[in-house]
Amino acid sequence: MKARVGLPCCGLLLMGSAALADPRPPAAMPETVDTHQQAPAYGITGDWYGLRTRLHDAGVDMSAGYVGELGWNFAGGTKRDVTETGQATLGAAIDGERLVGIAGTFQATVTYRHGEDLGAHAGLGTLQQVQEVYGRGQTFRMTQFWYEQKFLGDTIAIKAGRATVGEDFASFSCYFMNLTFCGSQPGNLVGDYWYNWPVDQWMMRVKLTHGDFVAQIAAYQVNPHNLDKSFLITNFKGGTGVLVPVELGWMPSIGSKKLIGSYKIGAWYTNANAADVLLDINRQPRPVTGLEPLERTSRYGFWINAWQQLTGTSLNGKPISGFGIFANFTQADRKTSVTDSQIAVGLFWKPPIASLPNDVLAFAVGRTGVNGRYRAGERLDPAHPEPQTAEYAAELYYSAHPFRWCELRPNVQYIHNPGGRRSADDIGVLGLKAGFTL
Repeated sequence: MKARVGLPCCGLLLMGSAALADPRPPAAMPETVDTHQQAPAYGITGDWYGLRTRLHDAGVDMSAGYVGELGWNFAGGTKRDVTETGQATLGAAIDGERLVGIAGTFQATVTYRHGEDLGAHAGLGTLQQVQEVYGRGQTFRMTQFWYEQKFLGDTIAIKAGRATVGEDFASFSCYFMNLTFCGSQPGNLVGDYWYNWPVDQWMMRVKLTHGDFVAQIAAYQVNPHNLDKSFLITNFKGGTGVLVPVELGWMPSIGSKKLIGSYKIGAWYTNANAADVLLDINRQPRPVTGLEPLERTSRYGFWINAWQQLTGTSLNGKPISGFGIFANFTQADRKTSVTDSQIAVGLFWKPPIASLPNDVLAFAVGRTGVNGRYRAGERLDPAHPEPQTAEYAAELYYSAHPFRWCELRPNVQYIHNPGGRRSADDIGVLGLKAGFTL
């Protein structure tokens, strides 16, 4: 028996003036631009001879970018290797009121992934990938295709179409390169039915906002065909159930300095069937009997996300300088989830050098746990595999902005007990996460 490797989630989200288009909220201090008041800053390809500005004035904002991740394992694994993997994104956000006089927002995003996985090439055997942008099929995908309309001001928002679960629920940034600290945590643990970026699902979400408080609930079709290497967005058939997440959030501004915070708690339930991680159809240990697994008729879990600006300044309700801390925790059900828990904590500091106001220094540590019931099965397995416990990861990165359209983020990662196996050599990875606004 072998625990499933964590599944990737990343879109494009880079901090500072080189920020790329991504729906997930930041965990640190990005600069903000109100695109409804002024045209956004464009990247390498510029304004397309004024076309982008004319489109913006009409209510259509085009975004494009590329993020690449280069990794070298200087310690651990079965061999030393260097790989690069990346993702290109092209998106269009349409303001319906400005374009055709109908209130609402339409978002369409196409992604393309390519490259090689260091974990596979160097035999790292980790639970969570050291290059989070790799995976889910190195192919073109329609990643977003949804419409949202707000009522009673911003009090009620209804969103429907095809979207990734993690852009709305348990959402978290993807500044780090190790998957332990990237994106929506539930998708890192139960990615066989909770699909983070770039895999979308048919969905509908209702969101209520009152002051600093937010509540939302949604329904997503669970359909394994969404993982197919297909650009089509018409997967109606093949659904195995419905995923229903709910979330409550509080986004305060604390004290006289209006320090920004975000605190969220949520839970999910799905009626999609799944195999028990230990028992067979007769409720006996499957590693011993070798029989078909017991089918469970539901899966569930909960999460807690928190981040808080400790010092510095903010702009338009977003922190842009100072220290910020975060903590994420997720627990999945123990009947069907091989990796059933993850916790991550970290610190952001912007800017560490006063003369470079957009640079960021960040550090995080985390733990991904293997289900104790699954581990009990490994102990009973006649093949005598080493029981898996937990994997521990740490990452330090520095984010530099040599140009407005470019961000370079060198990082170093350390993984203890890779794969949750105590006998495995610890892993060290030198990485570079680079983003370009096009």
